[in-house]
Amino acid sequence: MNLSPAQTELVEKLHSNVKSGLTTDQVSDRRENEGFNVVKPPVDCPSWICCLLPCIKHVPSMKAFAQIRPEDAEILRNGKWIRYDASSLVTGDIIRLEEGDQVPADCIILSVEPNEILVDMRAVTGEDKPRSSKVVQGTQHAQAMQLFWGGTVVQGSGIAIVTATGVHTFVAGLIRDKKFPPTENLLLAKEENTVSAEDEGISLINRRETV
Repeated sequence: MNLSPAQTELVEKLHSNVKSGLTTDQVSDRRENEGFNVVKPPVDCPSWICCLLPCIKHVPSMKAFAQIRPEDAEILRNGKWIRYDASSLVTGDIIRLEEGDQVPADCIILSVEPNEILVDMRAVTGEDKPRSSKVVQGTQHAQAMQLFWGGTVVQGSGIAIVTATGVHTFVAGLIRDKKFPPTENLLLAKEENTVSAEDEGISLINRRETV
């Protein structure tokens, strides 16, 4: 896998490895600090109450949440690719995204196949057009691209590194602020679709802490 200097720096900062992923011990330590990769729904109620009040499932925010909630993820752990429950993800996990997948955590694209990946973020950010990451002309590495929990891969495939999980994800913040589902492009003035190879270094490293 060919990475830009900034992508390499990000992987190192998160103490990960693009060839083998995280180890079992690393995952255990991080989960102890981060908790599970679970985003609470907009209407948070015990399951038995939801069963008694089925109308809750028809609240617009709950319907939107159910449509984007990821179930599982393809993860590189201990040098092997496995498909496991998305709630098991931790920061620094290396994941593979393919057409039809829900993005299982906030992450940054490291590589794409064959030469581009398109991800629909409309249900999370309100963006009109899918985000696109391509191989940078004249290089062998892909454009860095931030993706959020709940996005949908509509074309292509790619490898990404997890930058935030559970309560720390972008959508969890929207839910806390009562801004989910979005009614406008929330990132129009804040978020760029991709970051150039020249200036991505600081942006990629800091975005995990500011999003």
